Parts: sequence; C-alpha cells; structure tokens
Amino acid sequence: MTPTPLPVDRTLQRLGQNIALARLRRNLSQAALAERIGASVNTVRRMEAGHPGTALQHLARTLQVLGGLGALDQLLDTQQDAIGLALMDEKLPRRARLPKARADSGAF
Repeated sequence: MTPTPLPVDRTLQRLGQNIALARLRRNLSQAALAERIGASVNTVRRMEAGHPGTALQHLARTLQVLGGLGALDQLLDTQQDAIGLALMDEKLPRRARLPKARADSGAF
C-alpha cells in the first residue's frame, strides 16, 4: 500500500477531530455512537483519529447519526462541479449539425 499523502492525512485527522467534537456536543459516548452505527468502539476511535482505513459506510452512518449526511451527499455534486463542467464545455461543438441519414436507419 502506498503512503497517504500529507494533505489527505491532515484532512482525515481534521475530519476525525470534527466527528469527535460533534459527538461530544451531542453528549454521545464512543460506545453509544459505535452501537448506533453498528460498529465497534475501536472503529469509532480509529475514525476519530483520522485513520485512513476506516470504511466509508462507517463514516456515512456516523454522519447520519450526527445530522450531517446531507453534506456527504453534496460532495462532488455533478451540477456544482465547476471543473468538470468547464472541461465538458471545452469539448462542445461550435455548431450543431443534423445527423446524416444512414442506409440502415429506415429513412427514404
């Protein structure tokens, strides 16, 4: 396995810290959160520590419990993907043309 790039590692650690803070603000113990997401306490600890091997389903379930699942749903929303839309726009033809009739299309 390749090492996690530093920016990714830092982001995962911040996410874990934010999860821990949100859990504490809701007065949930790690054990209570683990039970609600169907995971072990060790999984919650690793997620809060920013461990890169934490399963995505545990993150999604945690966000659901903490009321943040909508934020995950909005990540890389194709309607808001400025880079992707710009790349697609670059490939648009300059003019629209009618398709040519083919012999096998049934046209006369």
